[in-house]
Amino acid sequence: MTHDIGDEDVLDGGAEPANHEPVERSRFRRKRDVFLVALIAVVALVVGLLVWRSSDIRATTSQTYAGRATEPALPKTFPPSLGETWRAASAATPQPVTTKTTVVTGNGGEVVGRDPLTGEVRWRYSRDLPLCTVSAAWTMAIAVYAKSANYLPSDDPRRPGGCSEVTAFDPGTGKRGKPPEPNEHRDKPFGGQRNSDAELGTRLLFDGSYVTTTGGELLTTWRSDLVQTMEYGKVPTLVNPDKQPRTGCTYGSVAVVQGRIAVVERCPQDATDRLTVYRATGNNDSEKPEVVASVVLGSKGARVVAMSDQCRINAQDENDVQQCTAVVVPNPARLVVLDEKGVQVASHPLSLAPGDLDGDPAGHVVATTRTPGAVYWFTGSRTIALSLADLSPLWTVEDAQGPGTLFAGQMLVPVGNGLAVLDPTDGKPVGTIPVDRGGYRGPVTMSTLGPMVYEQRGETLVALR
Repeated sequence: MTHDIGDEDVLDGGAEPANHEPVERSRFRRKRDVFLVALIAVVALVVGLLVWRSSDIRATTSQTYAGRATEPALPKTFPPSLGETWRAASAATPQPVTTKTTVVTGNGGEVVGRDPLTGEVRWRYSRDLPLCTVSAAWTMAIAVYAKSANYLPSDDPRRPGGCSEVTAFDPGTGKRGKPPEPNEHRDKPFGGQRNSDAELGTRLLFDGSYVTTTGGELLTTWRSDLVQTMEYGKVPTLVNPDKQPRTGCTYGSVAVVQGRIAVVERCPQDATDRLTVYRATGNNDSEKPEVVASVVLGSKGARVVAMSDQCRINAQDENDVQQCTAVVVPNPARLVVLDEKGVQVASHPLSLAPGDLDGDPAGHVVATTRTPGAVYWFTGSRTIALSLADLSPLWTVEDAQGPGTLFAGQMLVPVGNGLAVLDPTDGKPVGTIPVDRGGYRGPVTMSTLGPMVYEQRGETLVALR
């Protein structure tokens, strides 16, 4: 008789089980076995150490801020004077980087978030890589680091290295990435870091929705999670040779407005400079550039100054607006305005100083400041206000050092002996605030936050109050 117990059959009154000799389990008894195990452990340790030594984790230092970062209050009245309160080395910021609660500086390989009133360090992030540039976009601080190691062809201009490591920070805490909004759903986590392709010396241009990097042969555009939406120019790994509208071109200067990029091109098939305007994204998420307009300018040495999406050229009513672009051309100096189809609609003669239009602007970007009603353009010797309604010149400040900034309802423009205070509507002088720059005579870019005014003087950020 058998009884089923699980998967076994047990026999009643069965025979005694057979005797078996015990089998000894294998053991590491010989010295060779012990040596091999030790060698494997040492090799694993060495490999792990080498990976750690070359990893981004070891080369990164991150100190975040747990306190409360608040927005400083605006001044109730225009201050009678401004004096220096603090300064910091910040060679990687072409203009002061101010966010709602924080001033961000960049120097060497370190990005620092500072108290806007005192300059006290709240958070810092450092890499063993040089910074290319630091800017602000999407309520975040954006830092771009340079890397020299790559696998580009030997004839590629970025073979010696490029600005390829992009990191976004919450400016209040210094944490990487943008914190999710309440009830925000994200399909994928955003760690605040991406790799991209940008040239050494690049600048970041923010149009309100997208960031575009500048360069002499390649422009790249990202959305807020740093995913690339467009490449224009000499793409490092060209899969589709028909993707780019022209090849062999170099770029002189770049400007942006909501969702569009304007670039001055110099192409072998053109006798003079060309202005091209294209979209920040392609149709149906295509990476093929969608060109809005492209025209030969009939002049060499052109610079794209500004774009506006509020132009009322030939408008029938106040809601009839379009995009337009202003380009300065030399010999004789004049500001040419083109509509969204690339048709010239105006030409304004300019009186500029010798050398103002020599070469291309630093970082392929003309120095400008934008306010709700105007763009303020620093030519190199003077500041010219341009109306956003048609990009026509409104007024000029002679002997300026930068485009200026709006502060407490007045326009501040840096001049040799301080800050010229002007009515922003008509440029009428209100007064001059003396500022001692210690002999510094170079370009000055500016920004404000609360009661503070910031000047970028070369590689140094100076806070005034």
